[in-house]
Amino acid sequence: MKSAKSVKVDRRSLDWRAAEILREQILSGQLVPGQRLVETALANQLEVSRGTLRAALRALSHEGLIQQVAYTKWMLPEFSQADAWELYTLRGTLEGMAARLAAEHRSEESMAILDAAFERLVAAVDSRKHTRVAEADLALHKTIVSISGHQRLIEQYRLLEQQVRHYIISSNALIMDLTQIVAEHQPIVRAIVAGEPETAERLAREHNAPEVERAAAALAHENTAAAAPEPEPEKSRAKPAARQGAAGPRESVKASA
Repeated sequence: MKSAKSVKVDRRSLDWRAAEILREQILSGQLVPGQRLVETALANQLEVSRGTLRAALRALSHEGLIQQVAYTKWMLPEFSQADAWELYTLRGTLEGMAARLAAEHRSEESMAILDAAFERLVAAVDSRKHTRVAEADLALHKTIVSISGHQRLIEQYRLLEQQVRHYIISSNALIMDLTQIVAEHQPIVRAIVAGEPETAERLAREHNAPEVERAAAALAHENTAAAAPEPEPEKSRAKPAARQGAAGPRESVKASA
């Protein structure tokens, strides 16, 4: 994937293209949680005006991928267990309702659409490519929402889409056996196809629990690693040299920030 430094934005729909490039970098991990986004630098890299860039940043903020701090700074929000819980409980409510409606109002056409989305997930899992699996995973959930026929539900889910994509990518990255993902989705699809609204809703709600646990486990691992004390340096009689060596890393960190 091209970085912002190497991409010149097309003159058409500049703010949309700028947002698309930055969104891809966030979802791919090139831009990381807690990182500050500097307007001047980004505008220069993308070769757009500050106004165009701000429009792109506002769009990403609306999607929940970045946040504005004190009206002057843009940052990528840091991941927390509370964020995972809020997102997945909200997802569970929306997706549960969508699954119920999809089962209640199923038709030959909607079931064909659902079956095709599930088969794409199976094919993605067979490819063993995490990125492809994550996209097919989200696409299946979006399909269930779309065939619910509930327009306001569809619109509300669209607001969460990029956040859901972000967390699916993070969660699925922790799965070593990707066939597990098929096993987690298949019962939901079967319940919808069988016309079992209550079962479909329950399974769709419960489906999010493993992803919350995986996200919490990843966060706990990161926090443990961050809290681990650094090994003490070996004592040296050459104290001036030791002080000079300690100063080097501090300067490089400051420069990279």
